[in-house]
Amino acid sequence: FKEKSICSLPKDWIFTELVMDLRKDLPNEIVPCCISGITIGEYHGDLAALYDAVQQVDNDWVQYFKEDCRFYCAFKGEKIVAFCILDDMGRFQGLHIGGPGCVGTIPQFRRQGIGLEMVRLATETLRQEGFDLSWIHYTHLAHWYMKLGYQPVLQWNSSGILKNNDDIKIEK
Repeated sequence: FKEKSICSLPKDWIFTELVMDLRKDLPNEIVPCCISGITIGEYHGDLAALYDAVQQVDNDWVQYFKEDCRFYCAFKGEKIVAFCILDDMGRFQGLHIGGPGCVGTIPQFRRQGIGLEMVRLATETLRQEGFDLSWIHYTHLAHWYMKLGYQPVLQWNSSGILKNNDDIKIEK
């Protein structure tokens, strides 16, 4: 909470950290209403096409999409319509931790369940690869991830940790 990018955030911006124990939990299947013609999987293509999609969601995120990262995307034909970084966060206390980050759906494809299904499949991929936990870091959309079965573990703002585990109440 001493990092300039964190302490300069407005104090009324509250973020949540969430976790899913992949050793025992599967991500909840949500039946999207309108995703015909959408395919989802790892992305190994040209970064320029990925940057174009990311810029449509949050231009500040482009810096995090580097060549050595792993990406998971949703496609309509060849077009990237949703994306995330599939991050290996390493090991902590013997647990292998990973998770989707910088999740976004380009505006004209939102509210169709595409991003949610992409995150569900990305989480399932981590589980199949033997990750123990999937972690969602630095989000203000906790209720969205909770649909998949992620559980909040703490909330914070630019001043520090506000609430832990059972004290967290997520507003929709």
